[in-house]
Amino acid sequence: MLENVVHGDMLLAIIVRAGYKSSDIEFLTPGHFPQQLGCMNRGKGYVVEPHMHNMVERSINLTQEVLFIRKGKVRVDFYGNQKQYLESRVLLQGDVALLAHGGHGLKMIEESDIIEVKQGPYVGDQDKTRFKPVHSNNVVIR
Repeated sequence: MLENVVHGDMLLAIIVRAGYKSSDIEFLTPGHFPQQLGCMNRGKGYVVEPHMHNMVERSINLTQEVLFIRKGKVRVDFYGNQKQYLESRVLLQGDVALLAHGGHGLKMIEESDIIEVKQGPYVGDQDKTRFKPVHSNNVVIR
């Protein structure tokens, strides 16, 4: 199953649940996103031709990250651009989430093993603005 987490006209995240299976190759992100996320389903013997990626200068102004939940249970809290809490989703083993816009925070509900992928190079404190998390009494899981 695919889930788009949307607030107004802002796409906060794309969640690919563990059971999701594409029928061919499917890119889930718009072409203008700085991070591209796709699903590929190919039969036995299918060959992806050897290739290299060319050096292409790009301008990236927004960091987007992808979380691969290898083990555990993780709550993702979503925030708007004004740091206001919006809603939460729970990710389970095998789920993948592209965190696209707005803010986000994570709470480990169980011991979790996560792989995170994002653009680099990392520029330290210039890369993010931290703020207070939602109080546990106000969490709304959808």
